[in-house]
Amino acid sequence: MKWLEQLTAPENLLALLGVVVTVGGLSYERLIPGRKRIGYRVQMDTLIDDSTQDGPIHQRLRMLENTPDLAGASLVLLRIENDGFRSIDADDYITAPATNHRGLTATFPNRIVRDVAVTEPSHPDLLRHLPQRGTPENPGLVCAGNEISLPRVPLNKGDHFKLLVLLTGAGTDKPPHVGGRIKEGRIRNNEKFRRPSNRMLGLIGSLLAMLILQSFGMRVWRDDPPPRGCAGGSLTIVGSTAFKPVAQDAGTAYQGDCRDAHVTVEAQGSGRGTKTLIDVGEAAKGGFPSYLAFSDGPEGDGDPKLKEHLVALSVFSVVVNKDVRMTDLSLDDLRRLYSGRITNWNQLPGGPDLPVRLVSRDAKSGTRGVFESRVLGRNEISRTSDNCRTPKFTGDTVVRCELDSTGEVLKTVANTPGAIGYAELHSAEESAQKGALHLVALDNRKPSIDAVRKRIYPFWEPEYAYTYTAPPPNSLTSKFLDYLAGDTGRNLIEKHGHLPCAAAENQRACQLATGGR
Repeated sequence: MKWLEQLTAPENLLALLGVVVTVGGLSYERLIPGRKRIGYRVQMDTLIDDSTQDGPIHQRLRMLENTPDLAGASLVLLRIENDGFRSIDADDYITAPATNHRGLTATFPNRIVRDVAVTEPSHPDLLRHLPQRGTPENPGLVCAGNEISLPRVPLNKGDHFKLLVLLTGAGTDKPPHVGGRIKEGRIRNNEKFRRPSNRMLGLIGSLLAMLILQSFGMRVWRDDPPPRGCAGGSLTIVGSTAFKPVAQDAGTAYQGDCRDAHVTVEAQGSGRGTKTLIDVGEAAKGGFPSYLAFSDGPEGDGDPKLKEHLVALSVFSVVVNKDVRMTDLSLDDLRRLYSGRITNWNQLPGGPDLPVRLVSRDAKSGTRGVFESRVLGRNEISRTSDNCRTPKFTGDTVVRCELDSTGEVLKTVANTPGAIGYAELHSAEESAQKGALHLVALDNRKPSIDAVRKRIYPFWEPEYAYTYTAPPPNSLTSKFLDYLAGDTGRNLIEKHGHLPCAAAENQRACQLATGGR
């Protein structure tokens, strides 16, 4: 490292000593064993019934008076937390095949677990992974003898939860402990790492290190190896404009975690995206192109070299300009609108006296393909307008235009009285918040993730990611797909109004939706 050659002044040598002290003394417990770490500590372990012990005076809570089977009862409050540097996914837990659901095991020597409750989770989503009444897919908390088996709970950095445990037995002299194994890290009792000497060492080392950080910035840290799951290079994402917000946020998040990666999003529609992927794949002449194409529904015209990766179920919505003032349409009325049989909104009950203006996507759009197959049951009529307001020819009685992206459709519907269009749900909801358009229910079914999960709303489609041939295991493309299936990716997909198919609770819905493709 070139910056070491500059350390000639005594104060810089002292600063270097500070770095050594800090890294060697404090960071040993964090960096050397692994950057992933689960810590635990016992915050309460108290006897609430000592009637089993010898002596003239016994203490027993009145609530236990009619429960003789709880003789010698005690309460333990156990805090479990991710206090390492990196997030922990469900796949980071190392388990045996026979106990694949088990992530951690809390053991209470010489005691019997009678009941347990999860308290004070850092965010409500943790409770979904820790149900007290489990299912075969997620058994939840399993109590047996002196042990509680916990499922493989994903924990972002800083996440924590507590277990309030009711026990019986005479083992309060032996502390509880938590065991298990995680990749690239470990599980430890944090009570053993709270010594004043360590805190003083950290303070001294930190003060000394400030000198070198001031002189040389953060260059000392730039030599850290990239986290596991990262790959360097460039990746270009093309395809669906409906899925573009997810691709952009996921690309930004991945680059934040993996400093040597560069992700570019060039969404231009599902059909154009897969065509671009095929073109760059053929130009690679046997090499693997670092391209990924998202598509609303299956694409690629059956090209055998395109490999399909199911990512999500995407939800779409019909939208209308605010002046239309209709919040629900029957599927039959919607089909009449898009066939040109209804040209003024006053032809529908409660509709205003406004000409209907159909704002559609171009023929290469995956969103349009979804609309035609799932909602209309036929192709849309031909384009008749270039400006979405007036017909191109005097003989045309219907105004229908075609636009290239989700954003253009929403903007045009918002700015055009009498306009109706369709778009991906989350983008439509964001546009509706500005007040110039609103969403329309179909047959009294409002668009939502839950409505799609229950299969009661018709306007949705599987979202696929396509690669040109199978991506090499250590390529940026492969790692990015893994990232989408991990905690961060699933959270982003759901945040943008889609149903992530990598989530265990959604896998059956995705399988049914795709017919086992």
